[in-house]
Amino acid sequence: MEAGNIGGMQAFKFSGTRIEHLGATEYTLVTIAIDETRSVFGFEDDLLNSLVTAVEGCKKSPRSDNLLLRVIKFSTAFPNGIEELHGFKPLAEIDPQNDYQRLTPMGTTPLYDAAFSSVGATIAYGEKLMADDFLVNGIVFVITDGLEYPLPPDNPSTATPAMIKEESKKVITGEKLESLITILIGINATTYKDELEAFQADAGIDQYIDAGEVTKGKLAKLADFVSQSVSSQAQEVGTGGPSQNISATI
Repeated sequence: MEAGNIGGMQAFKFSGTRIEHLGATEYTLVTIAIDETRSVFGFEDDLLNSLVTAVEGCKKSPRSDNLLLRVIKFSTAFPNGIEELHGFKPLAEIDPQNDYQRLTPMGTTPLYDAAFSSVGATIAYGEKLMADDFLVNGIVFVITDGLEYPLPPDNPSTATPAMIKEESKKVITGEKLESLITILIGINATTYKDELEAFQADAGIDQYIDAGEVTKGKLAKLADFVSQSVSSQAQEVGTGGPSQNISATI
């Protein structure tokens, strides 16, 4: 693995497989960001199982050899609000049953930093691959049960919605990736629907999906949504455009 910075900011780092160790000629970069704040207490095991199931679903994709996955958790309990479980690496090197350990809900929600890290790392690593003549697109999922807290202007994040939007624009203005799909998912967050939709718009995130209240069945559907969306975007790499087949609901 090699390290990189996001948006030229030392506080935001990521890692990815060294380019010389990659065997395919085209890749879809997948980022999953999981809320591990104290408000997910009580359903943290089900949330972890959803992550494991989603990654196992991605492994079954016909395009699994062309997927590079990064998984992060976010909470103010972590330095800079982010903990990278692993950087971008091939699915064959990931064992979700053993690599993803029990979640420990702590702290409050640096949602802006999580979205900025997710979008920025995907673009920065994709730019490196594109410069080495790989075909690359990306898809990002930020899964949360609530808002940035404390609320602005006292929020814990360094990043702002405007910074996230500017990062996303680089895909078009700088041709950093063929395409990037960004999805904000609220789980158990129906109360905050309006605020999360406002954040989605301010941050330039493509979709906000309210996944509803937490149940095992709903989290199983969340896992299936993630794996199916990844598969759809992976099929579009090399076409120059994003997938049009990603559902608007879970």
